[in-house]
Amino acid sequence: MKTKKNIYDLHEDNKTWLSNLNFYKDDLLLMQKRIEEIAKKNNSKEVLASIEHYQNQLIVQKEQLDILAHDVREIETTLEKAVNKNPTAIDHQHFPEQTELADRVLTYEKLFKDMRNELGHFLSKHM
Repeated sequence: MKTKKNIYDLHEDNKTWLSNLNFYKDDLLLMQKRIEEIAKKNNSKEVLASIEHYQNQLIVQKEQLDILAHDVREIETTLEKAVNKNPTAIDHQHFPEQTELADRVLTYEKLFKDMRNELGHFLSKHM
């Protein structure tokens, strides 16, 4: 059974998700810079293979982040249209909770943090 939420709670969820995704986007840039620093200092095949692995991981993470952010913004657009369509009744309307999107965001965050921790161990060994 899907639960319902008011528009304000959904909007707050979306703002939180977008804020978190922006933080992760900035974090991806920092991780990329650290990888580049390691690449300049090391040229062993093993280290270069790991660097390529982590660069590929960052690319995948960025792609997934962009997809999630797009989907959150689409929901915001839908909510905005509902407000514009009937602004006086919006306080009394309830919308389906975005459980699938919430699960996707949580999964992304877990995978991101796991990757960041793994990369952190690699960086600490090679800095």
